[in-house]
Amino acid sequence: MANKLDRVVLVDPNDTELGTDDKMAAHREGRLHRACSVFVFDTAGSLLLQQRAPEKYHSAGLWSNTCCTHPAPGESPEEAAHRRLDEEMGFDCQLRWAFGFVYRVPLDHELTEHEYDHVFVGHARSEPQPDAREVSAWRWADATTIQREMREHPETYTEWFKLAFPRVLATQA
Repeated sequence: MANKLDRVVLVDPNDTELGTDDKMAAHREGRLHRACSVFVFDTAGSLLLQQRAPEKYHSAGLWSNTCCTHPAPGESPEEAAHRRLDEEMGFDCQLRWAFGFVYRVPLDHELTEHEYDHVFVGHARSEPQPDAREVSAWRWADATTIQREMREHPETYTEWFKLAFPRVLATQA
C-alpha cells in the first residue's frame, strides 16, 4: 500500500477538493494541489529560515521558510503544518492561519509547483533540532537582511518563499 504522504490533495482555485494524485505526478504535470507553509518568528521578530537538504526532490540547497509540506488526504492544512514543523525542525508552537494563495512556478528537474498554499505564522522561543535529511542548515534572520539577500541573490531562495514572504510581513505589521 502506498504511503499517504506520497499523495497530494488536488484542489480548484477556491481550495475545493477534487481528489488525490501521486505527489511526483502532480509536480510533473503541474496539477493544482494543496500545500502549507509555516513561518516561525522569535521574540525579536527574526524569522527561522531553513536551507533545504541536498537530497530534496526539488529546490535542494535553497533557503526557505521554517517548513512546508503537502497535507495528506484527510489531514487539514493546520494538522499538516504542526506535523511538518515537528518532523523537519524538531519543535512545535502555536500557529495561526494568515492567508492562502495560488501560485504556479517552474522548478528544477522539469517539475512545476502549482499550489494552493495555506500560510501559517507562529512565534517560538525554541531552538530547532532539525532533521538532517530535510534541513542542511538553519538561521534566524531579520526582515531587512532577508529582503536585501532576496534582492541581491534571489536564486538562493525558493520560489514560494519569494512570493509569500512580503505578504507574511504585512500580517506582522
